[in-house]
Amino acid sequence: MLSDASLAWQKLPQCPEIGLWLLDPALMQRSFSSDEIARIQAYPAYWAFCWASGQRLAAYLLHNQSLVAGKKVLDFGAGSGVAGIAAAKAGAAEVVFCDIDQDAIDASLLNAQANAQEAICRTSHDVFALQETFDVVLAADVLYDRANLPLLDHLLRLGRDVWVADSRIRDFSRPGFSKVMTAESFTMPDLDESCEFRRVTLYRGALYHEKLAD
Repeated sequence: MLSDASLAWQKLPQCPEIGLWLLDPALMQRSFSSDEIARIQAYPAYWAFCWASGQRLAAYLLHNQSLVAGKKVLDFGAGSGVAGIAAAKAGAAEVVFCDIDQDAIDASLLNAQANAQEAICRTSHDVFALQETFDVVLAADVLYDRANLPLLDHLLRLGRDVWVADSRIRDFSRPGFSKVMTAESFTMPDLDESCEFRRVTLYRGALYHEKLAD
């Protein structure tokens, strides 16, 4: 990270019920040296941003609380923890933050605590090591690399109801998933992304276990 980087408490415009510790927007106002850019690329602190898809999925859950109320929820690729925190605020019985980055795990728990939701939250570093299933699986901004698409098949095995939010892949076509909606969103702090990356699409996965019974 950068020597002058710091976190700032920020409310999310699309879901003001949630606040997160995110990269201080003031840092984004200056230019970066080539050495700093190299360090950012070597360790991209994804958890220090609330990405457009995460904010949109969180807003959707808060407006459709019955999707997660009373349910066991997995927040895969948790990052800042925004989707899982939204699920907790919408009445989830339990939320598991899953991320391979320890800093993301720490950020998710810090943000859950700041939103008074830490009591129902726990963590996992390896989605393939989970020996349990979930009522709902959430995955926002995990398809920045098309190589991650096969992960969705595993998520369908873990959860009866799988929600994917993405702003990167325009030709998304995955067996078991259907499009729910497309809406505008944005990353915080603002990265001044192009319009195409501000259009977030939500996809819902089929009930895998019911498919097996057919």
